[in-house]
Amino acid sequence: MDCDLLVVGGGINGTGIARDAAGRGLSVVLCEQDDLAGHTSSASTKLIHGGLRYLEQFEFSLVRKALRERERLLRAAPHLIRPLRFVLPHDRHQRPAWMIQAGLFLYDHLARRELLPGSRRIALQAHPAGAPLKAGFADGFVYSDGWVDDARLVVANAIDAAERGATILTRTRCVSAVQRSDGWLATLAGADGATITVRARCLVNAAGPWAGQFHQKALPSQPGRPMRLVKGSHIIVRKLFEHPFAYIFQNADGRIVFAIPYESDFTLVGTTDIDFQGDPGKAAIDSAEIAYLCELCNHYFRKPVAPADIVWTYSGVRPLLDDGTGPAAALTRDYQLVLEDGDAPLLSVFGGKITTYRKLAEEALDRLAPLLQPPRGAWTEHALLPGADLAPGQSAGTTSFDDFIQRQLAQYPWLPPALVLRYAHAYGSRMDHLLHDCSSLSDLGLEILPGLYEIEARQWMQREWALTADDMLWRRSKLGLHVPADGPAILAAWIARQPQPADARLAP
Repeated sequence: MDCDLLVVGGGINGTGIARDAAGRGLSVVLCEQDDLAGHTSSASTKLIHGGLRYLEQFEFSLVRKALRERERLLRAAPHLIRPLRFVLPHDRHQRPAWMIQAGLFLYDHLARRELLPGSRRIALQAHPAGAPLKAGFADGFVYSDGWVDDARLVVANAIDAAERGATILTRTRCVSAVQRSDGWLATLAGADGATITVRARCLVNAAGPWAGQFHQKALPSQPGRPMRLVKGSHIIVRKLFEHPFAYIFQNADGRIVFAIPYESDFTLVGTTDIDFQGDPGKAAIDSAEIAYLCELCNHYFRKPVAPADIVWTYSGVRPLLDDGTGPAAALTRDYQLVLEDGDAPLLSVFGGKITTYRKLAEEALDRLAPLLQPPRGAWTEHALLPGADLAPGQSAGTTSFDDFIQRQLAQYPWLPPALVLRYAHAYGSRMDHLLHDCSSLSDLGLEILPGLYEIEARQWMQREWALTADDMLWRRSKLGLHVPADGPAILAAWIARQPQPADARLAP
């Protein structure tokens, strides 16, 4: 198999680069050792944000870049990304109110803002977000950012890349990559042991927390890059409040923790920032992190949170640029692209955050363009992701999503409203593709688990590279929070009965 670009890593940066490259007319192969978004990219706090706390670290350039991307992504995927208002209770024992207000003013004005309202000071006793908080918190601030279905954002980028000609190989590890005078010769191995030889003009290392290892393996004679692996863990509990606002809490140790409405019935709390050693694929929350998050909740909320209240946890490892000093929480979330050119160029991606993935991908292809001479130039700044054309003929923006849901409810009166809402958020306008031959619930096939019908599970297998129950319950959806305890086993048994494509790893 020959290609212009071999991308190693199926997280948000890898799929974003594959999408951008395919749209420029390059031939692309992407390989991912596990599922798309199988690790760091599905273990985020689910935010598209500028990073308010980075202002304290004087990272104005990063915040401005992220705020600009926040606006672009809200337009590019209004079904997957939506506005969210955050309440910051003022803890008088920490930063003074004037400092917070000044920071929020800067946050509002560092980049052009059209879709989101600005910040303001609030009296918590008179605001819905004040009711769940302890009596000691009288004042606060409210500001805007965005929420994202992180794993589905990755899948949307992979789908767009595939529809533009890229080949997406999941459960496929790059076991070797050898520099030659005419490019790279790589050997890819699937889970079944079968191998594929790929000849690529250029290699992109987007392996996330494995990027340092991959770089050393591909170029053993080159010096390594200073990376620091940082684990972030989250807990999910039954919902702690009824209103639609999220919270941002300041802790005395300088770390920030969010409490976010999640999946209708739950509250997501996180994240921690601690140094990590070991296999990033086996990262898991520990008892100290659980205690930390529970204690922070109990500092702010009236309703106590104990470890026994946790219904689910998840952890991810972020590869951050290491300056050799300071705590993990103070490390920059900016990225660095390292290009080692020559006859066989290698571009490595170090660091980054989900909000800036599109810009990272654009910069990566701009760096490679003089070497690869793509037929077309940069194109993603105003492009929509699959399913984002909610109102054909109208400009994209988040204001149309409520209208879109109302149209879908009218078009599919036979669907339960909760299912219409889930489909609308997951697929946007491509919900109509899923249901194009359906006029009743029976047309959706067997209800494998509550809210999961065969028509959707088959689409995940045939069009979205999902092969396991975990892929379906925790990444293509979050139905894992809603199904009975034996749900994963029931779904796995259903998957085992389905005919497998000739090569389930290949692009749709």
